[in-house]
Amino acid sequence: MLSFITHRRVYFFFFFINLTFWTPSLSQAGDLYTPAMGTSERKAIMDALRPSVEKELHTDVVFKVDHLKVLEGWAFLRGVPQRPDGGKIDYRKTIHREAFEAGAFDDGISALLHWKDGVWSTIKYNIGATDVVWEDWPQKYGAPPQIFR
Repeated sequence: MLSFITHRRVYFFFFFINLTFWTPSLSQAGDLYTPAMGTSERKAIMDALRPSVEKELHTDVVFKVDHLKVLEGWAFLRGVPQRPDGGKIDYRKTIHREAFEAGAFDDGISALLHWKDGVWSTIKYNIGATDVVWEDWPQKYGAPPQIFR
């Protein structure tokens, strides 16, 4: 028969094993963060967004990022698409021509991305909005509201 001390050791051993393997880690539970410049995660987020934007604007783009937050597999970005040399996009050569020429266009981009099955995917993005188009995105897409602040 095991002594009281041995029972206690066995209990604590299984308690700590349970904590180690069954409790989500902080990274799984999620802490709000901004992927640092030059990291593979930040590059993957930009690369997931880039093809749709380049198709819409008919030019190669890079993003000047003003806001990028990630939480629980969701990313929200606000910034400005630019040419790879840092120059401005000529919106007169895009589907945004009329809005641009009418002065009803902001050259900013807002984008919502989701990490699923090991890749970032663009859920929704908008170029040129002069208003807060992402206001209903947390409810509409299930994204955590913290990433938008």
